[in-house]
Amino acid sequence: MMAQSEEITMAEVMNLLEAEPADSSQPGPDILALREQLAILVSTGKCKEVIGVQLKRDGVKRLDAKDVENYYKRYKTYVGAKTTETFVDSFISLYTSVVGTFAQIKDVEALQSDLITK
Repeated sequence: MMAQSEEITMAEVMNLLEAEPADSSQPGPDILALREQLAILVSTGKCKEVIGVQLKRDGVKRLDAKDVENYYKRYKTYVGAKTTETFVDSFISLYTSVVGTFAQIKDVEALQSDLITK
């Protein structure tokens, strides 16, 4: 009796899973919001430096959804790299300041640049 109940339950679950559409449950990215972010990037004049492509405001409007996603991913990667770089530079500056309070450092800037390059 219990085995039959489990079979019915499994059959119901399988029917529900088959009835659901595959991709509609996963919402895609908001292309309009991504386009707006790219348009802001274009207006700063750093588009070529950040995503590697020189776009104009009209060009952002004409991009297809796939290109918008790809350029936005490049933008996020660039922002992440710059944030990490800034964090590392700040940490090294703090480190040399703390070490400088305990030890005599002749050239703090040389030490910082040496730490950054290594």
